[in-house]
Amino acid sequence: MPSLPIRILFAALSLLAVLALTACAKDIPMYVAPADRPVAPEDQPWPRNQLLALAYHDVEDDDPDQAFLGVRSDRLAEQLAWLRANGYQAVTVDQILQARQGGAPLPERAVLLSFDDGYRSFYTRVLPILKAYRWPALLAPVGVWMDTPAGQPVDFGGTPEARERFLNWDEIREISRAGLVEIAAHTNASHYGAPANPQGNTEPAAAVRAYDARAGRYETEEEFEARMGADVAAITEKIRRATGKTPRVWVWPYGAEGGTTLRIAGEHGYQMALTLEDGPGTVKRLMSTPRLLLASDPRLRSFASSVVGMEARPFMRVAHVDLDYVYDPDPVQADRNLGELVQRIHDLQINTVFLQAYADPEGDGLVKSVYFPNRWLPVRADLFNRAAWQLHNRANVMVYAWMPVLAFDLDPSIARVTRWDPSRPDAAPQPDPDLYRRLSPFDPAARARIGDLYEDLARYAIFDGILFHDDAMLGDFEDAGPAALAAYRKAGLPGSIAELRADPALMQRWTRYKSRYLVDFTDALASRVRAVRGPQIKTARNIYAAPILNPESEAWFAQNLDDFLDAYDWTAPMAMPLMENVAEGRENAWLDGLVDAVARRRPGALDRTVFELQSRDWRSGPGHAGPAEVDSRRLAGWMRRLQLRGARSFGYYPDDFAQDQPRMQDIRPAISEAWYPLK
Repeated sequence: MPSLPIRILFAALSLLAVLALTACAKDIPMYVAPADRPVAPEDQPWPRNQLLALAYHDVEDDDPDQAFLGVRSDRLAEQLAWLRANGYQAVTVDQILQARQGGAPLPERAVLLSFDDGYRSFYTRVLPILKAYRWPALLAPVGVWMDTPAGQPVDFGGTPEARERFLNWDEIREISRAGLVEIAAHTNASHYGAPANPQGNTEPAAAVRAYDARAGRYETEEEFEARMGADVAAITEKIRRATGKTPRVWVWPYGAEGGTTLRIAGEHGYQMALTLEDGPGTVKRLMSTPRLLLASDPRLRSFASSVVGMEARPFMRVAHVDLDYVYDPDPVQADRNLGELVQRIHDLQINTVFLQAYADPEGDGLVKSVYFPNRWLPVRADLFNRAAWQLHNRANVMVYAWMPVLAFDLDPSIARVTRWDPSRPDAAPQPDPDLYRRLSPFDPAARARIGDLYEDLARYAIFDGILFHDDAMLGDFEDAGPAALAAYRKAGLPGSIAELRADPALMQRWTRYKSRYLVDFTDALASRVRAVRGPQIKTARNIYAAPILNPESEAWFAQNLDDFLDAYDWTAPMAMPLMENVAEGRENAWLDGLVDAVARRRPGALDRTVFELQSRDWRSGPGHAGPAEVDSRRLAGWMRRLQLRGARSFGYYPDDFAQDQPRMQDIRPAISEAWYPLK
């Protein structure tokens, strides 16, 4: 979040817009007439070429073992009967690929059935049911499990299991020849957890650079590519020998994707990859197709609810967390702190954490060290990977890596963002002392090294998305460095800040150019992350309230709401009334105005906007005692207000787990996804 001088400056710039909006806003909930209320996704027409994919594993007659994610055979039959009765139609990989290539579209309510690991129950229990329905499916075996000789145990992720539980290649050959089943690849020997950090977490081997504790180092990129290249080649050849066909579908163990392995799979002819993300799939994004995992042997009501729920609009409930609060020089204490954080997030019953990946102990926003191995900055502690993994698996939340875009303290030779001073027009431009100290996005060296940092983060951690910090901004006298001026000239603009500001039309063009330039830069950073981590990585970006409430203030920030809605999966306005110096008692009206401004921008804008509230008042000076905690009941009231106005996604910054701030008992009813009206 912004440092104090930045907050004061931006609050002053936006005050007039705030006063105008709050003066006329009514302090009442938004009423939407029944005819204008949104239709539930399950009641809307089925989108063209959308499909739902279901992920099954073992099938048993009774007491299904959850070590193998088993379901009972009668419940499987019951679930398929429900799907057919409700208009779902099982489709083949051929149908999906033809639809992607512009052929016949998929039928409405298309469903892809898949069965992972290669259990013998597929042959004895599942195949007869599929034949009775004449429904196609995918079977994804693990190569070395199928290779295990009769009478020897299968090494099931480090646990010996009876060979009889698994298929062999002869049975897979017979299943393939039956005509209903396509054989997919579930890796050859990478269905296990590899050591992934110095703390000893094991993470999916196909998606992480393994950590060698004895050598005290991570697997190199070359070693990882050689390992996974050999794995993909081996399983591809084994399936081709058994079936006479080259496999086309890659199935990720544990659903954990990796962009590098995905590229290798693509080079071997794979045209589709299946994950365990939630939500529907589309033929436009086959290399990251989500699936609903059928675990815990669900009863029909639960199964039906889960299937229908896959069509629901996603929403966010977020705690924005400083990893600086977790860090301690003593690794044992740091681990205790992490345990407290994970337990708190679990108890809050939210679904997302924005997790700091960099260190900022001084609170000035200038990043001098980070929490992951990298090429360019000191590592305060190799902590982000462990924290993200623990939060994801123990608290069951999505984790977004919160990263600056420009405010890195790198080599002094790299250009910084500088400001032209109109009071000293002939003086050399200097960095603005009241704003973030930022690297110039127009400097090639800055762009390359920042990209390296993002790529290194992706290499050494598993996470779900990126939150681009609010330091991605340029003021109305910035950037005035040589590389920036050269970029303006190349874009057909004057290479002088004085000339750009002298003409309102040029000023507007310059502002739009800078706004889009920053969007393009963050897109390039996301591309580098996705190349390593996979196409499933989501993006979010903080935006100040002023450009939303007063579009003319785009010039002060080089931030534009329409650009954000076009570019990112989530736009994250800083919905912080105290930071904006909103008058006491007018916070709800101000929040109403902010939500309304987003809603007016375009249909569906609120579905992709997550409002970030403040749990701390950073103001100081006359009338303020300095940074203070926001009363938790007040914060909960703001959350309820956002919901009443139509905002479905929101969160708060910061979360201080050690001090129970904000107080869980006050905010949990307002923010939890497990409380009414969501459940």
